[in-house]
Amino acid sequence: MENTKSYVFHIEEDEDKRLDVFLAENLPEVSRSYVHKLIEENRVLVNGGNAKSKLKIRSGMAVTVDLPDPEPLKVEPWNLPLDIVYEDGDIIIINKPKNLVVHPAPGNMGDTLVNALLYHCGDSLSDINGVIRPGIVHRIDKDTTGLLAIAKNNIAHRSLSIQLKDHSMERIYQAIVEGIIREDRGVVDAPVGRHPSDRKKMAVTPGKGKAAITHFEVLSRLNGATHVKCRLETGRTHQIRVHMAYIRHPVYGDPVYGNNSSNVVTNGQMLHARHLILKHPSTDERMQFEAPLPEDFENLLKVLGKQGGSERTVSLLS
Repeated sequence: MENTKSYVFHIEEDEDKRLDVFLAENLPEVSRSYVHKLIEENRVLVNGGNAKSKLKIRSGMAVTVDLPDPEPLKVEPWNLPLDIVYEDGDIIIINKPKNLVVHPAPGNMGDTLVNALLYHCGDSLSDINGVIRPGIVHRIDKDTTGLLAIAKNNIAHRSLSIQLKDHSMERIYQAIVEGIIREDRGVVDAPVGRHPSDRKKMAVTPGKGKAAITHFEVLSRLNGATHVKCRLETGRTHQIRVHMAYIRHPVYGDPVYGNNSSNVVTNGQMLHARHLILKHPSTDERMQFEAPLPEDFENLLKVLGKQGGSERTVSLLS
């Protein structure tokens, strides 16, 4: 028998929104495409009857949603290469390449870091985050490169999670950002939350988002760009990308938050998790790990250092 969860929305005033948009904004963890599927399957009723996605939300409506529980997902081991920086019985430190998603999701159940970890570690991963995210304590974006700490048992997972929460785990990134930052260093202290109109994006959301603090330091100034070091005090989704865009210096090549005005074509954003400092879960030893800058990052530093104001288009795509 199918298990479902019901939601009822009593509309008190007219809203200039379609039914599908309203539900996508008000149902937790449900995408707009999935809302369309629910409407097509007649799982959404308005005043007791079926409705269309484009129906405008009006005062006095009662919108009922019958939301089925998600189908259980099975994650299989995949033999994918791993760049292992360090490994013991408690933790494994990975240098993640670009274009690799950290954990599976519907539509991509095989080609992820978790699948590779399952192949390499077998059952030796923590299960605190369930079958979809075994061992995963923190994440970086698909197109962000660099260091991730993976927990191989639940004791290690709890230790690393506490270090993340109390900020004793240090995560230091390097980025190339658009424009010239005049200050040698600074702090961006601005809350980050879901973008008010685009659910796929994050944004600085005063009064609504979660506290987010990024410390940055200029490493070098280039032609129309700046090479910076960023230290996370908090770890919100897309935090560095959102914060740098907020101060009008978006990460170079960022397809979501960037200006797309550069004459240098890159394969995604130039953001790299360079250093990771943590306390070992079993020995309490303070450990520091470093991942060298990726080749495309190094190449862009060279190109921006040599351009000298040229307007030619340069491609760094492999």
